[in-house]
Formats: sequence, structure tokens, C-alpha cells
Amino acid sequence: MITSLRKIFINQKVIPICSIILGILFIMAIFAPWLAPNDPIAVNLVYKLQPPSWEFPLGTDHLGRCNLSRLLYGARISLGFAMLIFISSLVIGLIVGTISGYKGGWVDQVLMRFCDGVMAFPSLILILGLVGIFGPGLRQVIFALMLVQWVYYARMFRGMVLSLREQNFIAAAKISGSSQWKIIKNHIVPNVLPPLVVMGTLEMGWAIMDISAMSFLGLGVQPPTPEWGAMIHEGKSYIRTNPALMIYPGLMIMIVIVTFNLLGEALSERYGVKRDFKKE
Repeated sequence: MITSLRKIFINQKVIPICSIILGILFIMAIFAPWLAPNDPIAVNLVYKLQPPSWEFPLGTDHLGRCNLSRLLYGARISLGFAMLIFISSLVIGLIVGTISGYKGGWVDQVLMRFCDGVMAFPSLILILGLVGIFGPGLRQVIFALMLVQWVYYARMFRGMVLSLREQNFIAAAKISGSSQWKIIKNHIVPNVLPPLVVMGTLEMGWAIMDISAMSFLGLGVQPPTPEWGAMIHEGKSYIRTNPALMIYPGLMIMIVIVTFNLLGEALSERYGVKRDFKKE
């Protein structure tokens, strides 16, 4: 009883706090052109590696660019494209998982064996291989992440559909003469959609980390476009003389990922939604 009350109390505190933090971050990303004090890609070597000031609140980088402006614009890429990857992967996974779980038979076998083949490889290694085939660039990284991540959602949705398929209300819908399409649309999909909120909060951190990792390796966002992982890559040469160039974007990545994970764990405990797969 005490443990349950403690969990409820923690969730009541964590969920609103994390929601506020993420709301602020998304507002910063959306309104970056109005909030940024300077042009994020304007090079001015006169202001190279300047300390924080009124003109440059977080100082400047090795090319005289405003660190705060680059962090704000970097949020647009890290958060915006992570959301795009999540939604696209989720839609594909929902379609494939629903068809596989409901149809069964050879359709299920073919689709799930393909998913098993993809999941046999560590996700990061597979993403690196696909980016190596497609070539470096943000579009290529996004496409590679979509190709890899949808299989995890497909496996999860298939499991949900398999359990729903045996429920009495599905049998009643079949007896009443509802078509397969109507059963899927009216009974299957609405019952697998609620976990999407929890899934989104848990997986957004993965997407942001993957985008930042690819940019850090020079395979994602290309200069001079500001992105948190790329900013860490550019600042690593100055880790001894000006570590702030790496600390600022690193803190942003850490805050976003930790906030998403805390929110996701709190929501999963509150609504009893657990992930049934593990990424490597």
C-alpha cells in the first residue's frame, strides 16, 4: 500500500514537471528564429571563442558564431526530426503489426521473419551500414532510422493484436457480419493506440540520441547547419581550452533524453504499459 502511494505521488510530481520542461524545449525550437539573439551560421572570426556577454549570452564558438543561437536552432532539428522519425516508424509498424497479427498464417510468418532478420543486428550497426550505402546527410540518416525502427513497433503491435483477436468483442463483431477492415478500424486499432503516448515518450530519447550520434560521427547534419551532435563534434578540438563548446550541447541532449525517459517511465507505471522489446 505504501509503495503504491509512493509511486502515485512520484508520478504526480514527475509527469507535470517533465511535461513543462518538454513544453519549454519545444517552444524554444518552434520560436528559435525569434528567440535567437544572433544568426546561428554567421561567421565572424573577430568574436572567436568569446566568453558569455550581453551580445552572446553563452559565448561564441571557434568561428565566432553565437552558441545560444546555435543551441536554439539545433533543437529544431533534434526534436523536430526525432518526432518525424517516431511518427513515420510508428505508422509503418502499426500497419505491418496489425496486418501480421490479425491475418496470421503465411502473411504473419513472412512479415515477422523479416522483422527478426532486421532485429538480429544491433540497431546502431545496421543504421551505420545503411548510411554508408545511402551516403552521409540528414535525409539519409532519417531514412535509415525509419527503416530500422519500424520493426520494433511492428513486433509490439503484433503482440497486442494477437491478444485482442481472441477477445469476445472481436468474435461478436465477426458474428454480426463486420468486414475485416471494419474490425481492424473500429476494434483493433483503437485498442492499440493508447500505448502510443507511452511509446512516444520512451522512444523519442532513442531517436534524438541516434540523430546526435550520426551527426557527431559526421554522417548526419553537415556544417554549417546547427545540431547538438554536430556541435559536440566541432567542439571536441577545444575540449581543453574551451570545454563549454561541448558541455552546452551535451547538457541539452542529456536533459531531453532524461526528461523523456522519466516521463515515459512514469506514464508506463501509471497506465500499466510496458515495452516488450529491447534495443541494442
